[in-house]
Amino acid sequence: MSDELRRVVERWHQLPLDHALSRMPSVRLVVQRLADRVAGERGVPSREVPDLGPAVLMDQLAVMVHDLLAARPRADAAADAAAVAAELAGIRRSL
Repeated sequence: MSDELRRVVERWHQLPLDHALSRMPSVRLVVQRLADRVAGERGVPSREVPDLGPAVLMDQLAVMVHDLLAARPRADAAADAAAVAAELAGIRRSL
């Protein structure tokens, strides 16, 4: 899964700014969904992930992926990691 995250981040950093800006809404949706899942796992209210621009979006994505996997019980982590990796692959293909 870390390989897929690395690939997404590398691809993002290769994008021209106008292309990154056009893809931001769809990537931000994924970041928000991950944040909502983390909040649910922790039993806390979900909050909106702030829009800090394209330069920070991949950091936000990486943090949410890490937080989600850390919040999951070990038994569920493998299945969740596979689902997140598939979602990351979809992001990469869309870029």
